[in-house]
Amino acid sequence: MSAAIPEDVEEDVQIRSDADIVIARRRGRLLAERSGFSTTDQVLFTTAISELARNILLYARGGRIVLRQVRNYDTHGVMVIASDNGPGISDVARAMEPGYSTSSSLGLGLPGVKRLMDEMSIDTRVGLGTTITATKWKR
Repeated sequence: MSAAIPEDVEEDVQIRSDADIVIARRRGRLLAERSGFSTTDQVLFTTAISELARNILLYARGGRIVLRQVRNYDTHGVMVIASDNGPGISDVARAMEPGYSTSSSLGLGLPGVKRLMDEMSIDTRVGLGTTITATKWKR
């Protein structure tokens, strides 16, 4: 069993290149591992980080990923907050449809993150940017 880490642990990774995505994934996996998550849940968490970080590069050309341990009464989890100052998402409902993409990709990013994580919220303002918060709870 991994050692518990303090609740105030937070990792902040600036996303400006593909190399930064690798750093964010590595730090996220380590946070999930130290929080006692199974190998499977570590993979789910790092996949969500990757999808969100790729969206930051693709649509906003830069932003940040914040990773933190969270607690809700007796349950603890890990959270990823992806934020940018990009164009924002003009139609969130449409962006959440599997297969929809404005970049000619497969359109699996945001719907995929929602499936991988237990909770997800999107705060976006057209022309100002987007913040996506997603949490995985330890079971």
